[in-house]
Amino acid sequence: MTFEPAVLVLEDGTRYLGQAYGARGQRLGEVVFATGMTGYQETITDPSYAGQIVVMTAPHIGNTGVNDEDPESSRIWVSGFVVRDASRVVSNYRADGSLDDDLVTQNIVGISGVDTRAITRRLRDSGSMRGGIFSGADAELSDAEQLAAVTAAAQMSGQSLSSEVSTSETYVVAAVGESIGRLAVLDLGVKTSTLNYLAERGFDVHVLPQTVTFDELLSIEPVAVFYSNGPGDPSASDAHVALLTEVLKKGLPFFGICFGNQLLGRALGYGTYKLPFGHRGINQPVIDVQTQRTEITAHNHGFAVDAPVGEISQSPAGFGRVEVSHVNLNDNVVEGLRALDIPAFSVQYHPEAASGPHDANYLFDRFRDLVLENAKDSK
Repeated sequence: MTFEPAVLVLEDGTRYLGQAYGARGQRLGEVVFATGMTGYQETITDPSYAGQIVVMTAPHIGNTGVNDEDPESSRIWVSGFVVRDASRVVSNYRADGSLDDDLVTQNIVGISGVDTRAITRRLRDSGSMRGGIFSGADAELSDAEQLAAVTAAAQMSGQSLSSEVSTSETYVVAAVGESIGRLAVLDLGVKTSTLNYLAERGFDVHVLPQTVTFDELLSIEPVAVFYSNGPGDPSASDAHVALLTEVLKKGLPFFGICFGNQLLGRALGYGTYKLPFGHRGINQPVIDVQTQRTEITAHNHGFAVDAPVGEISQSPAGFGRVEVSHVNLNDNVVEGLRALDIPAFSVQYHPEAASGPHDANYLFDRFRDLVLENAKDSK
């Protein structure tokens, strides 16, 4: 085998030498780590990873290849991909091709043969950092030139990335079985499995561009509104918060996931902040305050809502009482919000969890029940 050098450079000057993987070239982004032991295809096709170089903590990546059923969107979104041992053999009956070929085809620059455990410990100690992968001709750049490219890249804080991942035109996913009405989904980077789960609950799912106005949203006569996951800093999404504020004032039932949770927090009047290294993976323990049930959940977020844990507070924006409904048992981070005086709730994690676990899938049923109860009360 021919060894082609590559290097991962962090903004603090730390360098990790490895082998070129996927496409060749230079890619910059926020370097984060994901702890899932399975589901690498779902991870890299999650639009929430736009602008990020993802380090996989699982040592062997690519063993089961790739297929046409598991992607969470129409393309790979990670800016770069970092693995320890890239499998040279694809061994799975569902495989349609290799991960390496997919990375090359979609021009995703990666690096293999690096100590991903050391990189993860560095990020845990210092926090997520800007970084760059350099391979091919870019691997020949001087250390100083590579570091200069990294430090010139944009910070994740303050970035609004919804426009890069959202649909440009409205489309509809039809309800499975009897329809309970139209659901307006604001696409901030929505995952395919989320839309499927909503359709399975009887919603005619209307997926709307992130530029939609309140009047355009109302024109489809929705029975409820949903905000999806997505990349970027929630403090840079004022227009989406303003839209959601109008939705809440109108009394439409609302459910938000991940980025949608952060935007509900802002619409209710709470702040958001950046976590040191975020939660990314499929093994995060979260307690549902309402049921006292601990769930193992899938996460992908670097920002969180700043709201009081363990008490009911008043919405600073005037929407009544609010409860932090879910809490991360590792670090006490807010993982969900439930408005007690209006029909709205959200969670910070991913109940669709395409690569598992599915402990939180009941939240789609909870949303359906909320919509049906609201329709009954409005008659």
